[in-house]
Amino acid sequence: MICKVAVSAAPYAIDKPYDYLVPEAMMETAVPGVRVMVPFGRGNRSAEGMVLTRGTGVRTKKLKPLTAVLDREPVLDRAGIELALWMRQRYFCTLFEAVKTILPTGLWYQLREVWKLTNPQLDRLTADSMAASVRRAVPVLDVLYAGGGSADLETLRSSCGQQTETVLRGLQKVGLVVCETAARRKVVDRSRRMAELAIPVEEALAAVEPKRRSAPQRYEVVNLLASAGRISAADVCYFTGASMRTLRALEKGGLVAFSQEETLRLSPPEQVEPGPAIILSGEQQAAFDQILSLTEKPAAQAALLQGVTGSGKTQVYLRLVQEVLARGKDAMVLVPEIALTPQMMRKFSSYFGDRAAMLHSGLRMTERYDQWKRIRRGEVQVVLGTRSAIFAPLRNLGMIILDEEQESSYQSENPPRYHTRDVAKYLCGRYGATLVLGSATPAVETAWAAESGVYHKALLRKRYNQRALPEVLVADLREEIHNGNPGLIGAVLRRELEKNLSQGEQSILFLNRRGNSRMLLCGECGHVPECPRCSTALTYHSANGRLMCHYCGHSQRVSDACPVCGGRMKHVGAGTQRVEEELRDLFPEAGILRMDTDTASGRHEEILSQFENERIPILLGTQMVAKGLDFENVTLVGVLSADISLYVDNYRAAERTFSLLTQVVGRAGRGDRAGRAVIQTYTPENDVIRCAARQDYEGFYEHEIRLRRLRRCPPFADLFTFTVSGAEEGRVLRAAAALRERLRSLYAADQAADSQPEVLGPAPAPVVKLNNRYRYRVLLVGKNDRTTRELVSWAMKEFANNRENRGLHIFADCNGLE
Repeated sequence: MICKVAVSAAPYAIDKPYDYLVPEAMMETAVPGVRVMVPFGRGNRSAEGMVLTRGTGVRTKKLKPLTAVLDREPVLDRAGIELALWMRQRYFCTLFEAVKTILPTGLWYQLREVWKLTNPQLDRLTADSMAASVRRAVPVLDVLYAGGGSADLETLRSSCGQQTETVLRGLQKVGLVVCETAARRKVVDRSRRMAELAIPVEEALAAVEPKRRSAPQRYEVVNLLASAGRISAADVCYFTGASMRTLRALEKGGLVAFSQEETLRLSPPEQVEPGPAIILSGEQQAAFDQILSLTEKPAAQAALLQGVTGSGKTQVYLRLVQEVLARGKDAMVLVPEIALTPQMMRKFSSYFGDRAAMLHSGLRMTERYDQWKRIRRGEVQVVLGTRSAIFAPLRNLGMIILDEEQESSYQSENPPRYHTRDVAKYLCGRYGATLVLGSATPAVETAWAAESGVYHKALLRKRYNQRALPEVLVADLREEIHNGNPGLIGAVLRRELEKNLSQGEQSILFLNRRGNSRMLLCGECGHVPECPRCSTALTYHSANGRLMCHYCGHSQRVSDACPVCGGRMKHVGAGTQRVEEELRDLFPEAGILRMDTDTASGRHEEILSQFENERIPILLGTQMVAKGLDFENVTLVGVLSADISLYVDNYRAAERTFSLLTQVVGRAGRGDRAGRAVIQTYTPENDVIRCAARQDYEGFYEHEIRLRRLRRCPPFADLFTFTVSGAEEGRVLRAAAALRERLRSLYAADQAADSQPEVLGPAPAPVVKLNNRYRYRVLLVGKNDRTTRELVSWAMKEFANNRENRGLHIFADCNGLE
């Protein structure tokens, strides 16, 4: 029997399903969907793999056997394997990278190389003579003998340096050492020992009654089990005072039987009142009916639910999920930020109880794994979560809802660089499900697909219960500078904040930059402290008094004196920490909460609950506060600097800025009181700012789609970005230029003429140096079809196999969001 395996050690250039021989002893266990250990490469190093298929084939001498089966049962079904194969050809990743992405982190294995002396009884003198031909063997043998004849690779590396592996291979050749690979799963299943009576109650009580006085604990144990039935052994000991020794004696006497029961490590569910009957407005009902009618069609359908902020899209989602579940199907609801999951979970739990489960990276690894098990067993019908929840193993998928579908957080930054919307479309196509894309400001590509008839379109033009959209004031920051106010709280915003504080109403302030100051600058020589590993200025954080790099994490102490000329360092720009200090100076009596990456790690729900329940007057934050939050007492929203995301080198800059402004402005006035918003900007005449102030998506879309057509940006063409990185900038630049010429020569063929391809670059990445590696990009403008993807894949493999490119790395993505 021969099986095909996706091997973790195979880089993209040589990635494919590899053939392995299934030993007789593994015939029953080595089935598709289980992880296995296999020898790989010339050195037969142990590597993890996933069995994809099994069948008969031609057995050759070169065929290697599987060495171990890691899973008791398949962790991936046929549908999951096919999804991994689709992701591999779509996102230019290896098969195993796709498999690893689909599975929860808790299921991943940690592999540990352990090197042992072939003969632990071998004396040191003989070992030294056998290793005489191997350079630097003495320190390695010292570590092995000190460890009792074995040591793991990390220990050997730290003690003997980076040449350790070469030394070990030499010692292996002379027969001194052998290598074994130990695999340990990150999270194991938890179970508890259960105890119950092994014989009828009457017989058990009769057996212990004669010795009730001399062995009272034995009697108490049997009496408890007689009344309680099957309970945990720990509880038996706790309530009776008996020891496990007593319980084992009763087991030996045939009175008590032990068994194992799985326990799930889930957070205790929040107690929520059952939700009231959902009453939709006329506009909501029309949108609901339109989308529900799509679920009755046999083929997969997609719909854009476009509604202004506060129009009640969540109520439509709830009704749709109710109907999907009533038909015996499962549903998935995804949000872009972890901060939004607690609020959404409370709403869905009030209607679906424990049939709803939450999945996102902020949960403990054990909880994510146990929730995954519940979903896989069919105990959950509604999954809520962020990007990674798209891979939840729902068996009978009927609907996927992507809320705020335009958000960049739906695209992965690591291989495979998938977009959740694309994976959702694939899954809906496979299961014949309905995809609902919800947004007040849909992505331009989504809006174009809806206008072109590819997606259906449902509109919500008014706020729920006829509430008015917030009144928007645009404040010119240039006037603040002329008036001698260098801070980020302008006169207009300060006046509105004072008004809210006096009326006991809450405010949300948005600034999409964390830290205290964007950078430090010497007023004498102009020196700016930069990260030693990245080509970017360090950000000053007042909380710890340090300069920090937001890319690689480098941190260093701050100095008031310039290290170059000794001049005084000045603070330039502002982040959320600086604004918090400014607010405390302006309003010393007011409570202020800050919500950004520095303060909210694992505390999203705690901060938002505190803001809502304690009526904290001001919530300041980054884009975590811009989307999806619904607080009735918030009547003022302030955008401190609308220009931060507008003037950056990305064709999506205008779309992102418009979406952020519209979303954050929509957080105001969601209760009975009217809302206001203040947008502070240095360019109030900019069309994007003006459209966002009017909440005019149609006006923005018409202007943006014309620009996209002229520039050949999505949706009119697809942009494949090749990123070449390496330690030497000159080599990286030359390799990228060679790649550009290679792509141009490939596209000179007649068969590619229809897609009007264009190859541009190389150009430096927005941050050219990242973690001591330089990055340059080549852009291919074309069509994302099978032919182009195959060409991109072939070009990447040719690049990786070229000896001149040793030490360089290449990856590609399509329509990336960076």
